[in-house]
Amino acid sequence: MSLTFARRSLLRLGFAGLAAGVAASASLPAFAANDLAEARDVLAQSTSIYLTLKTDPDMPELPHYVARARAVIIFPRLVKGGFILGGEGGDGVLLVKDNAGNWSAPAFYSLAAASLGLQIGGQVSEVVLTIMNDGALDAILRNNFKLGADASIAVGPVGKGVEAGTTTNLKEDIYAFSKNQGLYGGATAEGAALLEAKAYNEAFYGKGATAEDIVLKRKYETDKADVLRQALK
Repeated sequence: MSLTFARRSLLRLGFAGLAAGVAASASLPAFAANDLAEARDVLAQSTSIYLTLKTDPDMPELPHYVARARAVIIFPRLVKGGFILGGEGGDGVLLVKDNAGNWSAPAFYSLAAASLGLQIGGQVSEVVLTIMNDGALDAILRNNFKLGADASIAVGPVGKGVEAGTTTNLKEDIYAFSKNQGLYGGATAEGAALLEAKAYNEAFYGKGATAEDIVLKRKYETDKADVLRQALK
């Protein structure tokens, strides 16, 4: 995924200042151009990242949480950075599991967060959110969802010594597994919003396609997600 793409994602979420700091050398593309190509890139990168994290020895619990999850959101590239005014943003995919254990086609989502305070640096994260119940999923699909406000969220257990049995008592709505690159110091962005990426959903599936139609009503299908759906099983 290109640096230009990362900058475009942040600008589309309203973080022009942050994007300028993270990718100052990147040229600004026209927003209307190539939504389909970028949506396909997000899906391809999400697939690649999940396959990597699934077998990461530092994340032995991830597959067990996914197996118990109602849904997952994969962000292959969340960019955080800034000086004084900071933020975090990126695009990813949401997939929902039905009662038979079958995963839906992916719907595209964006994460946006801003923070104010003494901070400096930049960081890129690969993130998987496991959504553990219908309440959290419904809140996300209402498209006014904020992490930590509309649902409880906890950092997924990470470490080679963590046993699978710890997943038997899942109290939080969402667990976050992430792998970070780079350094970032300062205030933590709180109240991050999850927003449906409507332009990507319509470019990928057709005009009028919504996240609910894709992941719950299952009106749309794509063989481009077959590898990811198989990996989630």
